[in-house]
Amino acid sequence: MPRPRSAAAALLAASLFAVTFAVNLQAPLVPAYVAGTRMEATAAALSIAAYAAGLMPVLLCLGGLSDRIGRRLPLAAALLLGTAATLLLALAPGWASLAAARLLLGAGTGLATTAGAAYMAELAGPGREARAALAVTSATSLGFGGGALATGTSLLLQGPSLMPASYWGYLMAAPLLALACLRLPRADRPRRVPLLRRPVFPQGTAIFGTVLALSWASTGMTIAMVPLLLARQGLGGWSGFVIFLALFTGFLCQPRARRMGNRAALSLGMCLIPPGFLALLAGAALHSVPLVLAGTALTSASSYGFTYLSALSEVSQRAGEDRARAVAGLFVYAYGGFAIPVMAAGALADRAGLLPAMAAFAAVQLVILAAAAWLARPGRGGAGRVLPVR
Repeated sequence: MPRPRSAAAALLAASLFAVTFAVNLQAPLVPAYVAGTRMEATAAALSIAAYAAGLMPVLLCLGGLSDRIGRRLPLAAALLLGTAATLLLALAPGWASLAAARLLLGAGTGLATTAGAAYMAELAGPGREARAALAVTSATSLGFGGGALATGTSLLLQGPSLMPASYWGYLMAAPLLALACLRLPRADRPRRVPLLRRPVFPQGTAIFGTVLALSWASTGMTIAMVPLLLARQGLGGWSGFVIFLALFTGFLCQPRARRMGNRAALSLGMCLIPPGFLALLAGAALHSVPLVLAGTALTSASSYGFTYLSALSEVSQRAGEDRARAVAGLFVYAYGGFAIPVMAAGALADRAGLLPAMAAFAAVQLVILAAAAWLARPGRGGAGRVLPVR
């Protein structure tokens, strides 16, 4: 990659990191935001739902927006949406503000990931899709986990606060990055295509999307339910670190996943899902922080390590010129898995308890995972027959 494009790729990676950094920046404070509500677990789950409500319309209708207006404007807009969401929580902390902020963050994530993944592949050049996918997954994995860690660390250093130092840092940095994004060089050629276009699902990638959905479901449960559980057990100080671990371990696994190849990495990621969430469940039942951390690390290795990189790389290689829309299609799978089980578990948790809700989730996840593994057997023709191309 020529030096100017390397500098542009570094700035793009920093922008993707910043967009996703904002997504979980408020995660350690969710128990405080929902403490005044009648149903805490449902409220926490609805914050995940609000995020999906902001993200899904972008993926379903605007996944190809950057094909028409260029890659830079969606990235800058995403950073400004993250700024607005963080400012809202700083000025008016509470459940209603959390829901509104998560809605804005979801829209920003949809804009940034579709435009950013396509842009990174264009900067890398033909034949380097896997390298570009690694750059995107690394930046976003660090971002998703880094925000939670930054706020958790801020709270440990400055004491309980609804305005941690991490918020101030983001509010100063994100607008500057948005301006810098507008100065990035063009690597694409905007096309005269409809403004509203549906995502596409390249042939042979359905199993990648399905396993990604199952693994991100575990991460969604970790982010939404585990902080509540730790807070009730007097271990709330661990929540920021747990959320960071839920994402950072996957980042550490990504170089290994790239060397393995997409299908092998996907298979390993699939095998890590059951022991990861079962260890997390056992840790929650036994009040064991080491087991919670071990389970979180295993689910992270699957969700943001082996399955995330293999899925994004496979989709990028098969998408052709429809890369932005294909990435949107992949994230429809991912965030469907991330949000829908959490909403169901949250509603169940307020009626039956957090542990029974997590156990019910684990049982359903195992059944679906077994069905996916059976359908993906080589003798059945793989995933290519599961979903048509368009």
